[in-house]
Amino acid sequence: MDIKTRFLVISDTHGNEFWPGTAPELPVDVAIHCGDLTEESKISEFHTSLEMLKRIRAPLKLVIAGNHGFTLDVPAFERKVAEASGPLDPALVKREFGGFGEARTLFTEAYGIVLLDEGTHRFALQNGALLTVYASPYTPSADDSGFQFRPETGHDFCIASGIDVAITHGPPRGVLDVADGGQRARSTHLFAAVARARPRMNCFGHIYEAWGAKLVAWRGDDVPDDETPSHFTHIDNGQSATVKSQASLRAGKRDTPESAAAKARRLQDYAHTLFVNAAIQGQCEAETQLPWVVDIELPRASQEPALP
Repeated sequence: MDIKTRFLVISDTHGNEFWPGTAPELPVDVAIHCGDLTEESKISEFHTSLEMLKRIRAPLKLVIAGNHGFTLDVPAFERKVAEASGPLDPALVKREFGGFGEARTLFTEAYGIVLLDEGTHRFALQNGALLTVYASPYTPSADDSGFQFRPETGHDFCIASGIDVAITHGPPRGVLDVADGGQRARSTHLFAAVARARPRMNCFGHIYEAWGAKLVAWRGDDVPDDETPSHFTHIDNGQSATVKSQASLRAGKRDTPESAAAKARRLQDYAHTLFVNAAIQGQCEAETQLPWVVDIELPRASQEPALP
């Protein structure tokens, strides 16, 4: 018999504390942070974020990096220092950002906080369940931040079948990925990997304005095996449902005072779903979005599934 396991999912806190009224108070089995713990990857920001994580009521807290955490990507950090215009004061760099690799040493499992590198990880949980996750901090971009790849070259997201949760910093193209200007994220390779593996949940952040959750139904045998998965071909939109989104919760130009008030009340809800954009940072620095709580049925640790 499977075990109901409760997850708290957050992302993109950028070195900030939770605002009053938004801090997660429910005890959960696993907390997940989908990247961008900091804004500028400074040591002081990491300390603030780690103190926040320590206060979350969960025996296991899984964290990945993001593009703003470039000091966790040691080669990227070394490259930024080497390519900086003008000479840098080594003492100032060390004081603000730490030495090469120092930020990674701040993560301690003494408080149940685990920094996940890219790949597959398994955990025997305190509730008796076995959790198998895939983690990847990589997002497509042409700039020089951390954990990024060129969109034209792509990235190999090796998500195996049997994964329970895929923790990625960015969204897959086509699901909760539309930015304020209307453009979609460029992670076509991530979507293809998720569509093939079909994990129980894919949680992420990165695109603040696409905060929300969507329960996606996959198409069946009518999709050719040799067709590259995309959100056009592999999602059964008729059987899928948006659980919450910015449009359903934020008052717009056409809202009456009554409908705007109803949306404000719904901001206090938690929801359960498969695809979750959990960006805490809103579209502006003065806006904080809510975390998500998701329940997933997991196998018992004694019934460990075999991964290919």
